[in-house]
Amino acid sequence: MRTVIFDLDGTLADTSGDLLAAANVCFRALGHGDVLTTATDAGTAVKGVRAMLTLGFDRLGIDYSSADIDANFPVVIDAYARDIARYTTLYPGAREAVSRLRDNGYKVGICTNKPEGLAEQLMAELDFRDVFHSLVGADTLPVRKPDPKPFVEAVMRAGGDPSRAVLVGDTQTDRDTSTNAGAPSILVTFGPGGREVVALKPEALIDHFDDLDAIVARLIA
Repeated sequence: MRTVIFDLDGTLADTSGDLLAAANVCFRALGHGDVLTTATDAGTAVKGVRAMLTLGFDRLGIDYSSADIDANFPVVIDAYARDIARYTTLYPGAREAVSRLRDNGYKVGICTNKPEGLAEQLMAELDFRDVFHSLVGADTLPVRKPDPKPFVEAVMRAGGDPSRAVLVGDTQTDRDTSTNAGAPSILVTFGPGGREVVALKPEALIDHFDDLDAIVARLIA
């Protein structure tokens, strides 16, 4: 069965606003006020909590260690879980594109480096979970992207065939995951990385989800 697996953050949805807001909850608790902004730091947000904390501490110019990052990690996660979808929006055409794929007989799934519980919570709050046949998060398996196993697991749980599957993403991690799995990748240019993803030389690029159907059909005919 032909299968399309999607990354979540920066691919299906712009989650940067809520991620950065959660990091700022942490910085405010430490007495520093809001340190990160969506205008400048959306690209860091989709790299994860540790990346946001590192950027924030660097910006403050204070001494910190990996222990400080570890100690504040759960503070950010808790803040994010409490208010996970205040600012998050699906990218234009995402919902419709997934529906079209299903209508055309494809299996669809999600493979994300967001913890599985948070990914399930977010997709439910966006009313977008039930259309996907599978969801594999950062902690579903002992390994995470760019290891190929989560991608393959997402395909298998969807009822698909890894030899007839494609990964839709937006980062170097997604590109490396598809390469490691021996699968083609489609990278979106509307995520935080913009057209910088061209340099990653994926099998295809899309500027809008309206373009997805024809490219998927070509790559996994």
